[in-house]
Amino acid sequence: APPGHTQDGGQETSFRWQCVEQPIGKLLFRRFLEGAREFAAAGALWSEIEAFEQCEDTEREESAKRLRSRFFTPGGSEHCGFLSATATAPPTG
Repeated sequence: APPGHTQDGGQETSFRWQCVEQPIGKLLFRRFLEGAREFAAAGALWSEIEAFEQCEDTEREESAKRLRSRFFTPGGSEHCGFLSATATAPPTG
C-alpha cells in the first residue's frame, strides 16, 4: 500500500477501505453526510449514483438526466458545487 495508508500492524486506513468497502464504515459515513446540512447533497448524490449503477440499461439515460439536473446543474435542488467541471461534464462519444 502507498505510504500513509496503513497503521502499525498493517491495518488498512484508506478512505475507500474504511468508508466504501467496510459496511459499518460506509453506513456511519453516509449517516454523517446526511446529518450535516453542508454535506447532505453529497450523501444524496452518493445514494443516487449507487442506485444508478443498479438500474436497467433502458433506464440509465433518463436516470442520468435526473442526476445531472438535480446535482450537477447550478440552481438544481441539491447542486454539488464542490464537484469539478470535469466530474460533472456529460459523457462524450
